[in-house]
Amino acid sequence: MTEPNGRQFAVVTGASSGIGYELAKQFVENGFDVLLAAEDTAVEQAAADLRRDSRSQAVAVRADLATYDGVEQLYAAILAAGRPVDAIAINAGRGIGGEFVSQTELRDELNVIDVNVTSTVHLAKRVLPDLVARGAGRVLFTSSIASMMPGTYQAVYNASKSFVQSFAEALRNELKDTGITVTALMPGPTDTNFFHRAEMDDTRVGSSKKDDPAVVAEQGFEALMKGDEKVVAGSVKTKVQAAASKVMPDSAKAQMHRKMAEPGSGE
Repeated sequence: MTEPNGRQFAVVTGASSGIGYELAKQFVENGFDVLLAAEDTAVEQAAADLRRDSRSQAVAVRADLATYDGVEQLYAAILAAGRPVDAIAINAGRGIGGEFVSQTELRDELNVIDVNVTSTVHLAKRVLPDLVARGAGRVLFTSSIASMMPGTYQAVYNASKSFVQSFAEALRNELKDTGITVTALMPGPTDTNFFHRAEMDDTRVGSSKKDDPAVVAEQGFEALMKGDEKVVAGSVKTKVQAAASKVMPDSAKAQMHRKMAEPGSGE
């Protein structure tokens, strides 16, 4: 369904920068108005930039999706828009690196679960019934190639992405006869603020060359619009790594991840 202005309506979480902002940009460039959500003030500038560079409506919502009230606030804003959601990119996520036993704080690990897992389930539970009632809609979950391997020195993050991947694929099957498509976006290491915020600047993966978030978002958007089940997005290197992960034993993948994410490995 389109509005009188001919534009559809999309919601993107974690949209103040990185992959989320680039996804919002893809929606705008392809005829959507957008509602951008993030916890930081940068989301307001992101919306302003999209409005300036296009004919789209771009609305910013500041909400902490790590909290129950933050997700409810976002859903209330979606309802207040008074428009059916044609597409939603549930993209917000964060990570934390370091040795689980001695280096990371419990509050940080639980926050990763709150953002990556709990808010994903919560928002999907609110939005999906509305899409099913209409019999139309597209859903993009940002997973990761990290979902395919044990995350040595990122134990909780990788586990959270394994949850998202499984959740997305299960919902896709549940909804296959409803008119709703569900797509999992699986980026590799991407040039965003993720690794700095995760305190991983001194790791091999944190200090190495990363994929362009614009490329990741473009590939994710294309997969979403085609209704694909999932897409490993980014460079050829990322796609090869994902392919290798399908055949490697978990113990080998855990050791490989250790080499990438061990504190000090980038020095």
